[in-house]
Amino acid sequence: MVKESQEVVVDRLEGKENGEIPLEILATFDEDKKAIELGKPVLEEKGKAKLIKHFKGEKIRVARFKSKVRYRKVRGFRPSLSLIKIIKI
Repeated sequence: MVKESQEVVVDRLEGKENGEIPLEILATFDEDKKAIELGKPVLEEKGKAKLIKHFKGEKIRVARFKSKVRYRKVRGFRPSLSLIKIIKI
């Protein structure tokens, strides 16, 4: 769930920084949560977001271990992420 002018970190999206990205909308509702509009599976209207920057997340340590066999492997992984700002819903 997002609101307009909110910044969100998501998995890396294709596009240039400071460019606009169309987003599919699954559902909308008002602040009081009385009027709800659901898509089947998405709504016809599209949302817009501005791609602020691409970056890498924090390192995740992945370890494999087997007891009594002296087997140990450690690898690292840094996910590619994007920071977007919701312009229009």
